Amino acid sequence: MDSTGQDINLNSPNKGLLPDAMTDVPVDTVGASQTPAAEGLTEAEEEELRAELLKVEEEIVTLRQVLAAKERHCGELRRKLGLSALEGLKQNLTRSWHDVQGSPAYVRTSETLGEWSERVSQSDLYKKTQETLSQAGQRTSAALSTVGSAISRKLGDMRNSATFKSLEDRVGTIKSKVVGGRENGNDGLPSPAGSGDKPLPGHEPF
Repeated sequence: MDSTGQDINLNSPNKGLLPDAMTDVPVDTVGASQTPAAEGLTEAEEEELRAELLKVEEEIVTLRQVLAAKERHCGELRRKLGLSALEGLKQNLTRSWHDVQGSPAYVRTSETLGEWSERVSQSDLYKKTQETLSQAGQRTSAALSTVGSAISRKLGDMRNSATFKSLEDRVGTIKSKVVGGRENGNDGLPSPAGSGDKPLPGHEPF
């Protein structure tokens, strides 16, 4: 058997003994059971801290019980006043939001976002982008104005053309004939053939 190994024979007088190679390793049984926070404390200080911890934990339990009792009493009051659970939830959310807005973390976040926004607005990239968008808007407006002018000019040219004037004269002539016929009382329709101004038979004029 290897001399450096441990004798595990239960009947051996050397059972449970460590080999010589491991007898020089120091074993701190006290430090192994202590946490890093307890290092450097005396027994009296440790006992005092443990007693204070126990007291604080008992106070926390008591406060939780008191809070639960207060919440039950608050629910009873709301029920007697006819307030719905939705209104209570709304008030709680509003109160929570106000608490969040007043918290240091929210204030620091708002300040940080404000600083970032100011930095972005002052950056060269933001300015170039804003100028590019402004120029694009101006070019679009100019293009639309040019298209509108071209359409108006085209319509004017069409009205001044010979074809449009001939069509307009024809429409005016037809309109004049229709209006003149209505003024004469025959609606522009021809009179019956052979009627003329002759009186009907059996009816002599006076």
